[in-house]
Amino acid sequence: MIYIAPSLLAANYMRLEEEIQSVEQSGADYLHLDIMDGHFVPNLSFGYDMLAQIKKITSLPIDVHLMLSQPENYIEKFAQSGADIISVHVESSPHIHRLIQQIKQCGCLAGVVLTPGTPAHHLDTVLSEVDLVLQMTVNPGFGGQSFINETLINIQYLAEWKKQHNLNYLIEVDGGINVETAQICKAAGANVLVAGTTFFKSHDRANIVSRLKAI
Repeated sequence: MIYIAPSLLAANYMRLEEEIQSVEQSGADYLHLDIMDGHFVPNLSFGYDMLAQIKKITSLPIDVHLMLSQPENYIEKFAQSGADIISVHVESSPHIHRLIQQIKQCGCLAGVVLTPGTPAHHLDTVLSEVDLVLQMTVNPGFGGQSFINETLINIQYLAEWKKQHNLNYLIEVDGGINVETAQICKAAGANVLVAGTTFFKSHDRANIVSRLKAI
């Protein structure tokens, strides 16, 4: 089963409510929200208030990706503002296990994120604790980048570990995802596709979702 999570980073911010409605109407499964602080990554994006407003107008689960330094200071507030899933970077803290527990204590599903340069084996001791692993397939911070093929090594590792240890976490991929790259990610073991530019630049968004799910 493939799940689709359009990323609002690529949406038209002047028509955000219409864009969110189109995500719902397309048959997508999640709404992906990238939170950037201009420090952990060189860009700024959405905040608590934006998430709270979005939560009022959608019934889709909101998948929040925290690209923040010191994420422990923000998890509770994002949970209170409407996040259903919160994912944090293993590179953002030496206390990743504590962060995962903090997310769960806030009532959210817990995810952990890998940048392209971080080997998946860094997560070995926490994979039994998470609901989702997000592999960045571009360097985080900006949309519209090209897919990094070497990240498939991590996806394959995560899929094999999941099978060997009888775990149930989702394997999500984000960055440069289109019909072609989605196919190789699915073959490697991914089952959640974050589609930003591919989704929001399409004239037939329901068709894009259908094609991605059919892979």
